[in-house]
Amino acid sequence: MKDYAAPESGDAPHLVRSYGGGRIVVMNNEWREPLLVWARGMAPWRVGSAAEVAPENLGAVLALVPPPELLVLGCGRRGIALPPDRRAILKSRGLAVEVVDTGAACRLYNMLVAESRRVVAALVPTN
Repeated sequence: MKDYAAPESGDAPHLVRSYGGGRIVVMNNEWREPLLVWARGMAPWRVGSAAEVAPENLGAVLALVPPPELLVLGCGRRGIALPPDRRAILKSRGLAVEVVDTGAACRLYNMLVAESRRVVAALVPTN
């Protein structure tokens, strides 16, 4: 399991503190199911796998103002090939998509948030 330092302020952005072992810890919240996380919030992601990513299950993300510029999709142990039509649908909603394994997604998300980028991570925990 990879651990990161905890944020010190209530105004700190939501960062992934640790992942692995079937869980993801964001701030002080432990998740054992898929989740969506962005700099100022998080929400359950109602999917069985990352392959199910679609505008219909990204409502919390698509409602953000200002809208995110990038969705980092953490697929579990390995990245997946996102079908071109699914990628095109997300792009039509203004979301570029980066598809990687969950560990890489957590690290990339934290780095982009630290750079004040408008990013959302859709993460599936790994065992």
